Amino acid sequence: MGFQLLLLAGGAVGVAAIARRRGWPAPLLLVAAGLLVSPLVPAVPLQPQLVLYVFLPPLLYSAALDSSYLRLRDAKRAVGLLSVGLVLFTTAVVGLVVHLMLPDLPLALAFALGAIIAPPDAVAAVAVGRRLGLPRRSLTILIGESLFNDATALTLYRVAIGAAVGGAVSLWEGLGEFLFAAAGGVAIGLALAFVFAWIFRHTRDSLVENTLMLLIPFGAYLAAESVHASGVIAVVIVGLYLGHRMHLQGFGTRLVSDSVWKVTDFFLEAIVFALIGLQLVTVIEGITGYSPLAVAGYAAVVLAVTIVSRFVWVFAVTTVVKVWHKGSGPSAAESVILGWAGMRGVVSLAAAFSISGVAERDRALLLFLTFTTVIGTLLIQGTTFPALIRRLGVSSEQEQYEDRLAEAAAQQAALESGLAELERLVGELDGEPDEIQRQVIEQLREKSWRRSLSAWERLGGGTGAGGAETPSALYRRLRRDMLQAERQVFVRLRDERRLDDEVLREVMAQLDFEEAILER
Repeated sequence: MGFQLLLLAGGAVGVAAIARRRGWPAPLLLVAAGLLVSPLVPAVPLQPQLVLYVFLPPLLYSAALDSSYLRLRDAKRAVGLLSVGLVLFTTAVVGLVVHLMLPDLPLALAFALGAIIAPPDAVAAVAVGRRLGLPRRSLTILIGESLFNDATALTLYRVAIGAAVGGAVSLWEGLGEFLFAAAGGVAIGLALAFVFAWIFRHTRDSLVENTLMLLIPFGAYLAAESVHASGVIAVVIVGLYLGHRMHLQGFGTRLVSDSVWKVTDFFLEAIVFALIGLQLVTVIEGITGYSPLAVAGYAAVVLAVTIVSRFVWVFAVTTVVKVWHKGSGPSAAESVILGWAGMRGVVSLAAAFSISGVAERDRALLLFLTFTTVIGTLLIQGTTFPALIRRLGVSSEQEQYEDRLAEAAAQQAALESGLAELERLVGELDGEPDEIQRQVIEQLREKSWRRSLSAWERLGGGTGAGGAETPSALYRRLRRDMLQAERQVFVRLRDERRLDDEVLREVMAQLDFEEAILER
């Protein structure tokens, strides 16, 4: 089993690497690859506890850490309508349709299926949207929805499964459980956020802080779930709070954190999406007692209802918002984008695999319908999403220009403040600066002006008049070539045993940091 998981991880990383090199959406290629090899390799069972307690917390935490609390607050109404309202609506519509289509299936299990497939996974949509320049507000809404909708769906799922296994659950009992899960998740998340913020203020050790960062999502999730609160909300709250305060951490913590979470996201997402495709044989083999044609018809209906429900909700809410605010609201193109960005993910599959205490025939059918909905939305909506964005002409070019303009203005203000502080410090020197001090001061002034000039140059796309290379671009190109030449000298001296490996690593780190600054 261990060797099998190692092959899975290695293969998933390899496929994801090919997708990155080709500029393709990695989640879609991983799912397709999993589907193709599923009949050819031994079954790799998807363990619900592994997904919910190992994969989900760090992925949620990383997304929250990288999100903008201020932008999410501005879009809170849209995020709430999608992460709570749309999940409730999809659960109800899918549950009723499935019950009408399969009257022998208990109503509670029909609603459980609705809750399972209600929450979209925005990883694929956000990856495509960022690459194609989707407007920031649309990306913020999709990210915010994906952060909070799992909490709503998993709570509804627990209520529905409880009703199916243990008897009737009243509407008020279900509402009470939902409110407790949400409020408990927020309370635990805030409590842990304050605790870790206090710890980080007193550590000032990038290695310790980033090690704690790796433990935080698991601790928050387990703490909330142990009291039947929402672990998802707890993790998201901690991530948003600490991410909003990341500027208070040391530069080492921020640099390491960025690298750590990029690697973590890449690795976990690769495994997760490959696992989705690899469930094909397991899911199909479990279906018994139904004709293949009937099961295919059920799957097509559930997939269609899931996709249409999102469009109905998005356009209905958009219409109400525009009427309420007298025409102000998302454009038709933005509404179409939000409506089509409904790809489902591994959380839905994990919830379906965790169903227990019901008839095996019913469980196998729910698992199959979940699997086909996840695969259908990923392959149908995911593969057409880029073309839809291009066709609608939705772009963030104006936002990007405004960002560059704002950055240049901010760099100018920061330059003036930094130079004023430099002049103040020079004034505090004893006597006139000597020759060496004057050179150092001049280097500091020149470096500050170069940073500000680089920001203004980016407004012109990084080129000078007539498409010529700008001074900053020329400086970066020449300095990179110089750094490569310097590295070769250090390596040659190491090979000649005139420089120790430990010294080589130290000087290489210095050169690498300088090149990283040039790249940024």
